[in-house]
Amino acid sequence: MTKNRIGVFCAASERIDPLYMEKAEELGAWIGSQGKWLVYGGSNLGLMEATAKAVKANGGQVMGVVPTLLEERGRVSTLLDVIFPTVNLSDRKDLMLQEADILVALPGGIGTLDEIFHVLAAGSLGYHDKQVILYNVDGFWNGLLEFLHGLEARQFIHHPLKERLKVADTFEQLVSYLTD
Repeated sequence: MTKNRIGVFCAASERIDPLYMEKAEELGAWIGSQGKWLVYGGSNLGLMEATAKAVKANGGQVMGVVPTLLEERGRVSTLLDVIFPTVNLSDRKDLMLQEADILVALPGGIGTLDEIFHVLAAGSLGYHDKQVILYNVDGFWNGLLEFLHGLEARQFIHHPLKERLKVADTFEQLVSYLTD
């Protein structure tokens, strides 16, 4: 499977550790330099905008999947090459999943968790065979991974997590998953 459209889930917060911004920019620069598309939520805030700026600065294309509420609040990035308007967050998740070849979760909050679980749940039911890569910057996802492995050990997860979920602790590991 070619991985030319990289879906990215991440924080829209501006108040987070600058390390996360640096890692978002590094990923965006790689996506752009490889001539790939960024598929993301289309916001002009936080890690979303940092990733999109780096993609554009390095020659890539940006696809924003934008809920109406984001547009009404003036929070849509001006960097978008393609805009897919959506009615709500549920539509946004479905469209991002449809348009992306693979998905990467940078550090994020409730919305990012929702997106990760949406992809994992849909995959476990056979709606798709796409993977989510958790970019575990500075151990950000360790608590979630511990929880998920506990669910798996207790038989609450019916398909091995490793089929749908990869963890990249370094940028090099992330790139290797994106180029497999």
